[in-house]
Amino acid sequence: MEQQSFILLILMFLVVYLFMIRPQMKKQKQEKKFAQELKRGDKVITKSGMHGKILDLNDDGTCIIESGAGKMKFERSAISMEMSNKLNAPVSEKKK
Repeated sequence: MEQQSFILLILMFLVVYLFMIRPQMKKQKQEKKFAQELKRGDKVITKSGMHGKILDLNDDGTCIIESGAGKMKFERSAISMEMSNKLNAPVSEKKK
């Protein structure tokens, strides 16, 4: 009986890992890669919804973004990967 409960516990952990932990780790890697690949001139959207264009990237993990409100300094982590990718997607993909 103990062996069955031990196997069940391991199986539950495996399911949690496969469906919750692993996808989250994969998403974090993608976001980190996205932030590292940003370059001047990229159109971006911050997580707070501010639209702008990158003017300068600093070594300390910040960037200067020009928007309708002027120039602002943001952390690279404040830029939304999903919304920025949708903004820069080709027109044919936006219609889907």
